Amino acid sequence: MPLPLPPSRWSFCPERWPVDDAVAVGAELEPATVLAAYRAGAFPMPLDDVAPMVWWSPMRRGVLPLDRLRVSRSLWRSVKRYDVRVNTAFEQVLDNCADPRRDGAWISDDIRTAYLRLHGLGWAHSVEAFDATGELVGGLYGLAVGGLFAGESMFHHATDASKVALVALVAALCDEHAEQRLIDVQWQTPHLASLGVEQVPRATYLARLPGLLEVPLPAAFDRAR
Repeated sequence: MPLPLPPSRWSFCPERWPVDDAVAVGAELEPATVLAAYRAGAFPMPLDDVAPMVWWSPMRRGVLPLDRLRVSRSLWRSVKRYDVRVNTAFEQVLDNCADPRRDGAWISDDIRTAYLRLHGLGWAHSVEAFDATGELVGGLYGLAVGGLFAGESMFHHATDASKVALVALVAALCDEHAEQRLIDVQWQTPHLASLGVEQVPRATYLARLPGLLEVPLPAAFDRAR
């Protein structure tokens, strides 16, 4: 089980959020604060021209219900080419996702430190794809809070490697509570839409969130297993 955390000194109040994807500025990235944000439906992401941290809750949230994942025939073939593991290379996955050479790179040093701490406390997790030589070639990371897996970022250095990690993530979440689980990807992109990600209004996402948080963690992310 992830380690319990004290209450954050900051609160997130959805009823006060503006009609905008960016809902708050400030606070800090202590583990308890980041978790409080996710439990309220927000997440941190820096902006270059804004010094304090910016907190987001998209008006149109990108989500992947487990039964909506689309796996093409070629992707099924790729699944067989990689060795997939969970939580064996979290820092490497995070650093690959944070590579400043990537288009749209956004993971700052503060974000990196925050999620490394959350991983050490059992809240943040990675799914990793290794090739036949044992090299890490793709993966993703995010937070598991009850029945919610909040995906943060993914990367690949080999064909379909990040997609294979996503397929493995869905498989890890498909237990007796699968219908009550949800993967949050923040925003839908054309690439994610091709994999089955859909958009829901913020109000719909926030209404479902309390029920998601009550679902037990899947065995893959439960340290007590």
